[in-house]
Amino acid sequence: MWILIIIGGGISVAILGPIQISGYGNLDGILSSGIKAIIAILMVVLWIFILSKIKNWIFQKELNP
Repeated sequence: MWILIIIGGGISVAILGPIQISGYGNLDGILSSGIKAIIAILMVVLWIFILSKIKNWIFQKELNP
């Protein structure tokens, strides 16, 4: 779990942070923030899915001798 959190934080800071969109006038900041928020939400959903699969795999491994 901690590895996914660290990887997600690193991706957010290194890749999502510098994203800038220009050419839309006053909407540049809002559009950039919206895209960053959508990507971050998708990452959270993906991380939850991965953690759920790992949890199920661990419990199945412990239940089956």
